[in-house]
Amino acid sequence: MTGKAPENSSEKATVDESAVRDFVRDFSIEVTPGAAKKIESFSEHIRPGCRVMITFLPGSDIEETRLLAERLRGEGYVAVPHFAARSFESRGQFVAFAEGLAKSGVNEAMVLAGAVKEPLGPFASSMDLLETGVFEANGFCRFGVAGHPEGSPDISAAALREAILWKNDWAARTGADAYLATQFCFEAAPVLEWERGIRADGNALEVRIGLPGPAQIKTLLMHAKNCGIGNSVRYLARQARNVSKLVTVNAPDKLVFGLVEGREAGNLISGVHLYPLGGFRRSAEWVYAVAAGDFTLTDGGLRVKARE
Repeated sequence: MTGKAPENSSEKATVDESAVRDFVRDFSIEVTPGAAKKIESFSEHIRPGCRVMITFLPGSDIEETRLLAERLRGEGYVAVPHFAARSFESRGQFVAFAEGLAKSGVNEAMVLAGAVKEPLGPFASSMDLLETGVFEANGFCRFGVAGHPEGSPDISAAALREAILWKNDWAARTGADAYLATQFCFEAAPVLEWERGIRADGNALEVRIGLPGPAQIKTLLMHAKNCGIGNSVRYLARQARNVSKLVTVNAPDKLVFGLVEGREAGNLISGVHLYPLGGFRRSAEWVYAVAAGDFTLTDGGLRVKARE
């Protein structure tokens, strides 16, 4: 099956429409407890069975995360709470959090070091949490761990490489169903190069690429700066040179196209995770439109149809 003919006859699609649809279909999305309070019903935006990660920001209330996970489960979604290692003040607090989530039926987790520079307790990394055995003892069976295609301002490239290899070894030793979920990205080429590199190093975990949901360029630039991802800042800064474009809504159309186009034999990129930087509703509408094929392929991107 070939892609829909580009609207401009001079444009040539180089990917298959069905490949694009399949790539985004099993997406996950995230939400903060604060943003969730503004959503009367998640069913207004996402379909049953969708995986929803619950962001844990520095200073967040752990109990709010547990309650949101319980709510999501009750509304028919797969709740995937963040476990931010550096934010746990004690082992007891970590154990109680895992136990409370397990009692609510949660068995998936996104395990991260967290954005706190200095650990508040005994855990400094995701590996510290994973090797405790607490997750297995509470029935957790699927785990997301962090991937950094653009590196991290807090961790050296060598340390990131060692962490990925450790997580591969841990998954092999424990039989855990683990995958890499990345920070949000803006360009396909660096992501594909990164995936190729970690695969050559020995990564065997599937990779889910972080997509920034549709948002104004100034909003995307702010988030990229806050996360310290230099390549993305430079990419967005180029887009923002035209001041009028700062309020233009930018969707990850070219990124998705490029990731699908650039996949090769052995590529472990299996899907996407949405960061709803421009709003939960807007991001959900965009990804469902792509999954449904409501777009036109162009030379280097997608043109998602406007809602009627």
